[in-house]
Amino acid sequence: MIDVPLSVLDLAPVAAGASAGEALRHTTELARRTEELGYRRFWVAEHHNMPAIASSAPAVLLAHLAANTSTIRLGSGGVMLPNHAPLVVAEQFGTLEALHPGRIDLGIGRAPGTDQVTALALRRTMEGLSAEGFPRELADLMNYFSGEQPGPITATPGRGEQPAVWLLGSSGFSAQLAGLLGLPFSFAHHFSSQNTLPALALYRQHFRPSQWLDRPYAMVAVNAVCAETDERAHWLAGPAGLSFLKLRSGRPEPLATPEEAAAYPYTELEREFVAQRREGQATGSPETVARQLGELLARTGADELMLTTMVYDVADRVRSFELIAEKVAGGLRRAA
Repeated sequence: MIDVPLSVLDLAPVAAGASAGEALRHTTELARRTEELGYRRFWVAEHHNMPAIASSAPAVLLAHLAANTSTIRLGSGGVMLPNHAPLVVAEQFGTLEALHPGRIDLGIGRAPGTDQVTALALRRTMEGLSAEGFPRELADLMNYFSGEQPGPITATPGRGEQPAVWLLGSSGFSAQLAGLLGLPFSFAHHFSSQNTLPALALYRQHFRPSQWLDRPYAMVAVNAVCAETDERAHWLAGPAGLSFLKLRSGRPEPLATPEEAAAYPYTELEREFVAQRREGQATGSPETVARQLGELLARTGADELMLTTMVYDVADRVRSFELIAEKVAGGLRRAA
């Protein structure tokens, strides 16, 4: 049985033939159900110009989710700091923390979460689009919360209402920075599995105790699709692989049905691409998923796992989290 805390990363997937509004309602339904099951956190990710993802405004969505839940921690997985002025992020998440004290996580990433043209439309200037300015902008953001270096601007809400700040990463840069600052670190194993172990090693190697942590705390995000059988789980996982393939080839589309994904005329190269993406992830029956997540924990030493489940039908999405809670984690609510 998996005995570390389990959490949820959701992208509000937009299914073919459905609206963004339906996708957001399904995300709300999932947040309520995973809270009931005992998952620790529910994070939403910032992406832009992607027809299959409706979580483009995390702060707005989190306010709605917080109003529809009561105990589960809610956060961004993450806010892409290059897209925003640090003051805006401080005010948005300071507002969330003021309204829902002790329940808000601010996960911060240094990638734009989109293409450069869209990133420019968000920022309206080339300045700040490079990741080189990330440490400075992060320092500005943290100072708006703490007020340790007083200046002419006060974030209200913000100062004195600091959410739990995490750094997110898919390579070594943010891992090192999280360690040096003594912040918790979440690694994107779900789309950068080859970099997971080196990044976690860098994080632990560079960790310095801080006011937030006295020891490293690493969370690993992993794709997880659980169903009654291995065959059905792989069937349900088909649309996510096709969606990622189309995104990487510059043809993003809403999430296809499992039937459409199975009928897609993959080339051999495309099949290999999708297969590589599934390596190190968790797809199958409860027994298979328990083994795969157990192997991931053994390799990474993660303190927490964050599961993301991109399937076409919300009922299958909910059922996957139910099966993992009940049969893989031994009943999260009882464990909590």
